[in-house]
Amino acid sequence: MLSVRAVLATASSRPPIVLVHGAANSASIWRFWQADLASRGWSSWALDLRGHGASPDSDLAHTSMADYAEDVAALVRELVRPPVLVGWSMGGLAAMLAAARGPAAGYVGLAPSPPARQRDASIPLRAATLDAAEYGITSTDPADQPTMMDLDLEERRIALASLGFESRLARDDRKAGVVLTALPCPALVVASRSDATFPPPAYADLSVPAERLVVDGASHWGLVLNRRLLATLVPTVTAWLERACGGG
Repeated sequence: MLSVRAVLATASSRPPIVLVHGAANSASIWRFWQADLASRGWSSWALDLRGHGASPDSDLAHTSMADYAEDVAALVRELVRPPVLVGWSMGGLAAMLAAARGPAAGYVGLAPSPPARQRDASIPLRAATLDAAEYGITSTDPADQPTMMDLDLEERRIALASLGFESRLARDDRKAGVVLTALPCPALVVASRSDATFPPPAYADLSVPAERLVVDGASHWGLVLNRRLLATLVPTVTAWLERACGGG
């Protein structure tokens, strides 16, 4: 059984929120999001995908994006009502794929890996694993993290503690293009102008319909761990959820 960290809001009638982490990290990156969501009356479930965090070991070398989407869908099936699916980076695409299956009350992608309109069959799919060095994290020193320039030392320590191995097959799968052209629920994509991984232009030709929210000053990691940004981002996202998905 996969590990899930639930933070429940008191007497909440709002849809549950499922939080999906990114590549080579784990559900612990949602610490600040979960606390803020609960304070606003939203219960959340942060999932460790197979082979990540506190979930059981898995054959990551042979894990695809469809497998990650099934992890999310399995949690959705356990909830008493359709949730809002929120995913960051690679987890944003896994959550999007699960939302496409339904049922989902809504979808929010924080700089999600974009889906594709068509598959590139020339991209090789390699059964292997990788670590965070693939994403520019080559030091364990919190002070030496060029990919996290907007995070303070505590936030960087949380990021570093979340790290683990990742599926190269799933990464190649994304490079080849995970085809998705429709979503049956309201969708919001959040991007930061300071994000070197998936800046706003990455979503200029998004293959699924979604509203867009562009923020300033956040690195890729900052969208989940920069508390100065989250002070305004979380209420903005929950206000969108109230309007688009229903708040109870």
